[in-house]
Amino acid sequence: MIAGMVTGELPGLEQVHVGDASPERLLTVAAPDALDDIRHGIAIARAMFAGHAVWSVNSTAQGGGVAEMLQSLVPYARGAGVDARWVVITGDDKFFHVTKRIHNRLHGASGDGGQLGPDERDHYEDVARINAERLLRLIAPSDIVMLHDPQTAGLIPLLRAAGLPVVWRCHVGVLEPNDLVRQAWDFLRPYVREANVAVFSTQAFVWDGLDPARTAIIAPSIDPFSAKNCELEPSTVSAILDESGLIRDPAAQHPARFQRSDGGDGRIAHRSEVTEETTLAPSTPLVLQVSRWDRLKDPAGVMRGFVDHVVDRCSAHLMLAGPSVAHVTDDPEGLATAEAVQSAWRKLPLPVRERIHLVTLQMHDVEENAIVVNALQRHAHVVVQKSLAEGFGLTVAEAMWKGRPVVASRVGGIPDQIEDGVTGCLVDPLDLVAFGENVAYMFTHPQAARRMGRAAEERVRERFLGSRHLLQYLDLLSGLLRH
Repeated sequence: MIAGMVTGELPGLEQVHVGDASPERLLTVAAPDALDDIRHGIAIARAMFAGHAVWSVNSTAQGGGVAEMLQSLVPYARGAGVDARWVVITGDDKFFHVTKRIHNRLHGASGDGGQLGPDERDHYEDVARINAERLLRLIAPSDIVMLHDPQTAGLIPLLRAAGLPVVWRCHVGVLEPNDLVRQAWDFLRPYVREANVAVFSTQAFVWDGLDPARTAIIAPSIDPFSAKNCELEPSTVSAILDESGLIRDPAAQHPARFQRSDGGDGRIAHRSEVTEETTLAPSTPLVLQVSRWDRLKDPAGVMRGFVDHVVDRCSAHLMLAGPSVAHVTDDPEGLATAEAVQSAWRKLPLPVRERIHLVTLQMHDVEENAIVVNALQRHAHVVVQKSLAEGFGLTVAEAMWKGRPVVASRVGGIPDQIEDGVTGCLVDPLDLVAFGENVAYMFTHPQAARRMGRAAEERVRERFLGSRHLLQYLDLLSGLLRH
């Protein structure tokens, strides 16, 4: 058997079906000085992309920021008259272990410490070939392909050889690359160089050895009308959290209802799995981190910082919430991370354990999951994102949009979102003392916390809403058609 060969039949590609969303509604929340550009972009999109489908390709339909971004951008593009489609590639366990290794190195972390040698490259390319062959049965010669993150980079030369214009989007990066980062660059660069354009979230993430004329900067965005970010009445927040088992609120008005993206009526049908000694009361001040169960999100470090430097300064509780690891198909390390956090929690003294709540959010229904996260972020007094490394970190923008004061690490794209001391607080990810001091400050100085929250909401309105993101993508893709 040839080293790296796929030994079993891979599952088929998954075509993710989404509806259309009118981009016109983004006008109601956009910054005033952006309105004319939005109207113009919407007006010309249909004619510009007539006869050209735009395919977004990534490695999972749910769990993580890329999937969430596509769940909004693809419908808005369709609503603007673009034939936008979304496909999820397949892979085996070895492929996803290799791509997780690449992902960790792109963040400057060693991960499992494994190799990125010839065997890993052979297997990576073998899976890429299988996916490319399947994609080419779906894609027409006049179409455009937008690939996302390391899992898809191996497709670039194969799709380009078929004559297709290809954009590759890297959502991962670091401000100060080390040797581990450069190992990942070296592994991926032969593929990425073949793309018509490589897109990065911030200029600091652009790799060495790429043609500057074939790179572009497009920051991610949030959708203010998605289930994750839409406005919720306080009574709805209470009902959602009570019905999902996160907070016990006898005064909650049931049933909790929300509007789905297709206009249908949504309800809470699943309870979250909660590891806790006592159920959280509605009046208890709450510090919240929502993230994948990923070592680089450092949930164990958040818990340690809270225990050592927050518990004695205020009465707040901490909640660490993440998705069910069984439903995040492209992250093989999630289960081990979640189990390590639970093990550390069990070793804490009972009075401290009583103030920490570990939540596994259901993923059976993407929009139900999103509305629960929305309610949690709106209920929390302080939201934290103490990642050791981060791509852009859209959970920060999500919380900022809801007017929450945020304490987050000075890594990845987070400094682009938070102006320290103005729209939130930035800390060194390893400085647990500073982390605790800043979290406690939000409770001991409530007026300053409210002021930061208001400023945070306006910063997202000006820079990180989907209207800006959609226009930048349409402009980039229309440029490929013109050339």
